[in-house]
Amino acid sequence: MSPVDGTPRGRRLRDRVPVRLRHHWKPAGALCAGLAVMLYAFGDARISPYVTSASRVEADTITDDVRGTVGLYDTSVRHSVQLEYEQTDFDKMMKEFKKDGTKDSIPADLTIDGVFLSDVGIRLKGNSTLRSLQGGNRGGGQGGGPGGMPGGMPEGMPDGGMPAGGTGQRGGQAPGGPAGGGQVPGGAAGGRGGGMAQYDLSADKPEELPWLIKIDEYVEGRAYQGEREISLRPGSNAQVPLNEALALSLIDGTGEPAERYGFTTLKVNNRPTAVRLMVENPDTEYAEAAGGESVVYKARAGGTFDYQGDDPSKYETSFRQLNKVGSQDLEPVMKLTEWVEKSSDEEFAADLGTYVDVDSFAHYVATQNLLMNFDDMAGPGKNYLLGYDLNSKKFSVLGWDYNLTFSGDATAGPDDRMSMGAGPGGGRGGGPGGAQGPGGAQGGGQQPEGMPEGAPEGFPGTPDGDDAAGGRRGGGMMSGHALKDRFLELDAFDAVYQEAYRDLYEKFYASGKATKSLDDLAEQATRAGVPAKDVKSAVGALRTTVTERTAALAKDKEVTG
Repeated sequence: MSPVDGTPRGRRLRDRVPVRLRHHWKPAGALCAGLAVMLYAFGDARISPYVTSASRVEADTITDDVRGTVGLYDTSVRHSVQLEYEQTDFDKMMKEFKKDGTKDSIPADLTIDGVFLSDVGIRLKGNSTLRSLQGGNRGGGQGGGPGGMPGGMPEGMPDGGMPAGGTGQRGGQAPGGPAGGGQVPGGAAGGRGGGMAQYDLSADKPEELPWLIKIDEYVEGRAYQGEREISLRPGSNAQVPLNEALALSLIDGTGEPAERYGFTTLKVNNRPTAVRLMVENPDTEYAEAAGGESVVYKARAGGTFDYQGDDPSKYETSFRQLNKVGSQDLEPVMKLTEWVEKSSDEEFAADLGTYVDVDSFAHYVATQNLLMNFDDMAGPGKNYLLGYDLNSKKFSVLGWDYNLTFSGDATAGPDDRMSMGAGPGGGRGGGPGGAQGPGGAQGGGQQPEGMPEGAPEGFPGTPDGDDAAGGRRGGGMMSGHALKDRFLELDAFDAVYQEAYRDLYEKFYASGKATKSLDDLAEQATRAGVPAKDVKSAVGALRTTVTERTAALAKDKEVTG
């Protein structure tokens, strides 16, 4: 019987043991005893988590796919996103982020294009972009710092960004004139020489924060139109990143994977509405769609491409496997890094095609140059994916995160290396840093010209927020990437690179696609709610860059043949 006061009687110890375990205690006891013996005998042995299965089945499947009313990335319609969360959850999240950079998810209710989803996860997304939230640089909301540097640059950089003379332009002139103080209209990353937007983020304006929306964070197996994650990119209203949308629209249709995107309004609790760019986030579904019968690995911002031995666990701070987890592992990446690091130039030239899809890689490298993107696989953010084809046993490189495109020298040619800290050069045989670019193929060595002395190793030097775990050797502001650097350095690949470059030049610029895409983007941004005058200003700045880029490349005989 229960006590008179209604307090439940405490259960006997044996009643707390599950019935099934009580019935089968002898096998369970034997198993525990066996484990104890193994721990005693082998307790100090290290076990490496190799996966030997040849299965290609994706273990993590979608069981609840919410279809919605309109296509999530249909650029012909107006989109809306609303997030509602408890203020106490947000305050706690911000407190932890300011304390140690932790980016935990909090629950929120999402209404997207009129479709309600309860209990999604949202978290801050980004790296140096978020530094202003931790008390870093908070000046010049529209790229007004010297050199038009992006806001929230890491420790070791002056508050205003780069000094004049270190902006990636020939002649060392910062965007906006010799003093480097020009503003980029509308915050767009474009204009003469390509300034970059600077974001003054604040916890008081959550509608302007870069967010990652995780549809399945608290509801396992759920997705929205096949998407588990949606990224809301930095920049809102007049600063909405048209440059990233332009880059993605140009890549689309070239045969190379590109994230889908769309402009949307965002309302957070009772805050004012802001126009944002939402972009498909590289997750399991993106990896499956982009890679087909491939395993896709995402490079971490704080990681390295160095060979680190045959222990897979040492590579987990450099790469995250996006798909086929449990059936495939990191062994292909380990073998690739070992071969790139140990092969001679002769071996690299002769055998690259055994490890890498050379044609696809040439297109990737050419794309980054043509779009003036210094923050690619060789940049500080290490923004790339490795796709390993299970049929051909070859790697391809996939790009993502194009918010710093159109921010270098519009006159740079195919042999010039895009950079933020130094003018183009390096490429194949010239410019700062020699044939391999600043730091050489392995990523060590000198700082690029124009960089302030004492810039930290591993710059930006903080985790990517996507899951990077600290800086490692081989990092650095312009550390380069051994695979890309050696490909550009060796004459053996000149022909395939030049062919890819000419093909993409025709598709991006000579065909007029870039100009037409700008017209389309202006219409999309205006439809989303960006004031017409701001759209005109931002698109005009990008149009200037596109015009200069097209004209400069048209004069290059290597490009036009």
